[in-house]
Amino acid sequence: MDLAWIMTIFALGFLGSFISGMVGIGGSVINYPMLLFIPPALGFAAFTAQEVSAISAVQVFFASLMGMLVFRKGGLVNKTLVLNMGVSIIIGSFLGSFVSNMLPSSVINIVYAILALIAAVMMFLPKKGNDAQDISKVTFNKTLAVTLALMIGAVSGIVGAAGAFITVPVMLVVLKIPTRIAIASSLAITFISSIGSTTGKLMGGHMLLIPSIVLVIASTISSPIGAKISKKINTRILQWILAGLITATVLKIWISILF
Repeated sequence: MDLAWIMTIFALGFLGSFISGMVGIGGSVINYPMLLFIPPALGFAAFTAQEVSAISAVQVFFASLMGMLVFRKGGLVNKTLVLNMGVSIIIGSFLGSFVSNMLPSSVINIVYAILALIAAVMMFLPKKGNDAQDISKVTFNKTLAVTLALMIGAVSGIVGAAGAFITVPVMLVVLKIPTRIAIASSLAITFISSIGSTTGKLMGGHMLLIPSIVLVIASTISSPIGAKISKKINTRILQWILAGLITATVLKIWISILF
C-alpha cells in the first residue's frame, strides 16, 4: 500500500463518480470493472469480486448523494417517482447484497454481466418519451415502477451496483420519463438503494477501509462536477454516453468470463 496505489484508486473513483453525476448512475458500472481489472494490470494486488462490490457500494452511496444534491437545486427530482421506486429498491438491494456474501466470485461476475447486457440492449431501444423538464406533467405506471424497482434492487444488490445503470434505461424506455428528470431522479433512487446495499456489504465483512475512504473523497469532489456539466449537455448526447459506457462494460465483462 503506497502512494501510487492510493492515487490509482483515487483516479478510478474520480472518473467513475464524475460519470455518475453526469449520466445519473451510481458509478459502479464503471468502477466495478476498473477496480477488478486495472490494479492487477498495473502490478498492484487484485481485489476479489466480493471486495470490489463492497467498495463500489460505498462509492455509489456518496457519488449518488452528491450528484442528487446538485440536481435537487434545479428542481429536476421527481419526488413521486423516487418514493415509489425507492422504497421497493432498498428492500430488494438489501436482500440481494446480503445473499451475495454467500456467492462465489464467478456467480457475482455473471450476474453483473447479465444485468449490464439487459441495460445495454434497452439503451438502444426507441425512446418515445418527450424531453420536457416540467415535473408536474410527468406521469407513469406506479405499479409497474414499484415492481421493476424491487427486481432491480434484488439483482443489483448482489453486485453492489445500486441498480442505477439499469434504472435509467427502465425509466427512459419502459416508464417514458424525460431524460434529465430520469437522470436526476435516478440519482435520488440510487442513493436510497445504496443504503441497503452498503449496509448489507458492511454486515458481510468484505469492506476494505482505505480504498473505501479514498473513493469517498473522490466521489465527493467529482460527482457534483459531473452533475453540473450534465445540465448543459444535450440529452441525446447523455443517452449515447450512457449507452456507450454500458456496452463497453458488457463486452469487457463477458470477454473475461468466456475467455
